[in-house]
Amino acid sequence: MSEVRGVVVAHADLAFALVGAVEAISGVRGALAPVTNERCSPEQLARRVQASVGDGPALVFVDMASGSCAFAGMRIARDASRVAVVAGVNLPMLLDFVFHREMELHELAERVVEKGRQETTARFPPGRADADCPS
Repeated sequence: MSEVRGVVVAHADLAFALVGAVEAISGVRGALAPVTNERCSPEQLARRVQASVGDGPALVFVDMASGSCAFAGMRIARDASRVAVVAGVNLPMLLDFVFHREMELHELAERVVEKGRQETTARFPPGRADADCPS
């Protein structure tokens, strides 16, 4: 199987910031393509996403489960079984993604969602009354 391509679709400059951070931390370049919804119609955004997805398997990461970015991702995935969408993108899931792109698309999607969940926690400084609250 060929490596899965990652496309990060988000509002304003968020996708560019996330992709830049992943590349700086991991040293892996070109595994993720950033796409912004800024200054484009829903149709233009869908075309941007489609162009970034390409012809192989792709995982489209979107910032929120609803809204223009998610709708564009789902529009592409609806027409292509080789595309999956993950909503609620975060840095830990993208870092995990770049090191496991050889996995099957659906397994990889489940893996990065679980990684994102594991890394979403609440922490409190020692000594605070609420420090013993489970996250």
